[in-house]
Amino acid sequence: MNVEDLVRDSLREQAAQEAPVPGDLAERVLTVRRRRRARAIAGTSLAAVAAVVAVAVPVIGADSDTREPRPASELRDGDVVAHPDQSPPRDLIAAGGTALAAFSTSTKVGQPDGDALITRTYRLLDQRTGRYRKAERWSFLDVAPGMRTAAVLERGLPTQRIGLLDLLTGKVERWIPVKRGVGGVEFSPDGRKLVATTYENDPDRLDKDRPISDGKKEEPGPADPSRTGFYLVDVASGDAHWNEVRTKTDDFGMGDINTRQDFAFSRDGSLVYSGLIRAPHHQYYDVDGRERSAPAREKHLRWYVEAGLSPSGKLAAGDFAGSGHETASEVIDPLTGKHVAKVPGQQLLAWVDDKRLIAWDIAPGTSEYRNRLVLVTIGSKKTVPLSGFLSPKADADGRWTPVFAAR
Repeated sequence: MNVEDLVRDSLREQAAQEAPVPGDLAERVLTVRRRRRARAIAGTSLAAVAAVVAVAVPVIGADSDTREPRPASELRDGDVVAHPDQSPPRDLIAAGGTALAAFSTSTKVGQPDGDALITRTYRLLDQRTGRYRKAERWSFLDVAPGMRTAAVLERGLPTQRIGLLDLLTGKVERWIPVKRGVGGVEFSPDGRKLVATTYENDPDRLDKDRPISDGKKEEPGPADPSRTGFYLVDVASGDAHWNEVRTKTDDFGMGDINTRQDFAFSRDGSLVYSGLIRAPHHQYYDVDGRERSAPAREKHLRWYVEAGLSPSGKLAAGDFAGSGHETASEVIDPLTGKHVAKVPGQQLLAWVDDKRLIAWDIAPGTSEYRNRLVLVTIGSKKTVPLSGFLSPKADADGRWTPVFAAR
């Protein structure tokens, strides 16, 4: 069952108060990740990536001193940097120009009023050591192309300032204040802009008055969406322009987005979009918040398939396409939506180049919780392990969610 099905079923079952749903449904609905920055370099050549990084790195205002140490993600320049014995990973994982910049684990924390809060704990790549270090201060983050800077949000969402964290020094170099509370951030493909999603309430909150059941007990379920719009932020100057985006409802009063539904950039950075839980599955907006049609190569994408477009833009990651005991995912033609190929893997996460992707894959004969990161290649059934398997005892609270970036 994919995310779209989970969301649809959860809403239907909440209305009917009948059949039980998986106990970890609330977390799945709230923590489905957007397409990460490794996909955002789509449409550029690999040579152009260096130019993108060059303009994105100095954004926080650090001096471009030639004596500045090179980040670990550049020093470890092997085509594949894997640690198949580590889960969660302790040391840098990378393939080609794509690296695991951070990852998070999450847990449900009960609140005094009976609600619960999905609380993330990040581990962020320390560019001095090449190891992932716990970053407990941040409730949400994204990493810029080049992996020198992270945009960070403090605990207690929504928050009214965005931090720019230097990944070499580990210090916040600058804060960008905003008037409306922000709950999510994402860099543009060139690292020059941020889209910051605004909310009235914490988008990771679970509501005791909207419970879900696993057949044995009830737990707080997804709260009503409180998203209000988005800021477009110029990273160099800190200038931020806010656009209101209202949540649409159907004839039954149900909204068209999840509790957390962050905005993200189109492949060329000229538009932003939001995922929708019903067809057409996404809506695009211009810099002034006006609705726009999806770009030709993005109209067949699904926001919950994180890999998105290939670097050349000629291919796109599709949904799970396995059957029986097979775990496989589809690769499609983005212009037509037609099937092009099938590759191993339960979920396609990020493109490495036009032939290879990073994916979650499941150990044969086990459940979806016994998975690991792998490198897959179009035209081959072989996989290259990048991380270790999750423990078979790990439940939804013990899973880790990757954040990829161009290194």
